Amino acid sequence: MRAVMRANRSRDTRPELRVRRAAHALGLRYRVAARPLPQQRLTADLVFTRARVAVFVDGCFWHGCPEHYRPATANSEFWQRKISSNQVRDERANHLLEAAGWVSLRFWEHDDPQQAAVVIERTVRSRSISRKG
Repeated sequence: MRAVMRANRSRDTRPELRVRRAAHALGLRYRVAARPLPQQRLTADLVFTRARVAVFVDGCFWHGCPEHYRPATANSEFWQRKISSNQVRDERANHLLEAAGWVSLRFWEHDDPQQAAVVIERTVRSRSISRKG
């Protein structure tokens, strides 16, 4: 079990790379796997520090996607606790970021990366403009 868990990537997943490439193609520049709030143990997939936007690309299994999540049959109690704790952690992260003046954008791994990038671009650009004035 430990070897399986360690083999799962926490960054540079295919869905994350697709969103990053699409955002980069739109001219956006960002930090990868960074902590938007340095004092918190919280890492976002893409971080736009000036605009204060944190982007997360969540895996359907790991974060309990309402559309695609299928409970594990083996060791189901463990996995249910794990997924539930991930969801609680995600909510906490959203609240911490919001309280600090950040916007948290969350996308599922099955979301279209081009559409996600457009949402990211609109959010970053609108917050960059409003922060200047």
